[in-house]
Amino acid sequence: MHFLANGDELGVAVAILPADHGRKVVGRVVLDYEARCLRRKRLSTEGGAAFMVDLPQTVSLDPGAAFALADGNAIEVVEAHEPVLRIEGDLARLAWHIGNRHCPCEMADDHLIIRADPVLEDMLRKLGANIAKGYAPFRPEGGAYGHGRTFGHSH
Repeated sequence: MHFLANGDELGVAVAILPADHGRKVVGRVVLDYEARCLRRKRLSTEGGAAFMVDLPQTVSLDPGAAFALADGNAIEVVEAHEPVLRIEGDLARLAWHIGNRHCPCEMADDHLIIRADPVLEDMLRKLGANIAKGYAPFRPEGGAYGHGRTFGHSH
């Protein structure tokens, strides 16, 4: 992989590529959950090279995605480690309370993960949850009517 130096301009990202895109990667950008939802924004790679994202519509980036640059190269998207809460206990009941607050939630057979939030943490502890704090990429469940995030209730 060849990464460009600090201060270089990479141009414009015009599309999103899947993980197995096969293009030359000229940089990496680390984005948290919120930042992985975008349409138009100026970003910088780990090495400081700037580029503009200009997509036709708002997208939620999947793990392993990349930005397709207008020159045919790519910028790899890496999920940032961010503060999360790992929740164990009566998962059905706890998931209902999390969902009732429209909080994105990552679900597994034996635990739930949400972004760290002291108010939700307190509520979940009062409901009997066992909670561990940590740092990890946050990958919540997608919407019921499609993949990725939902953007409202117009489904």
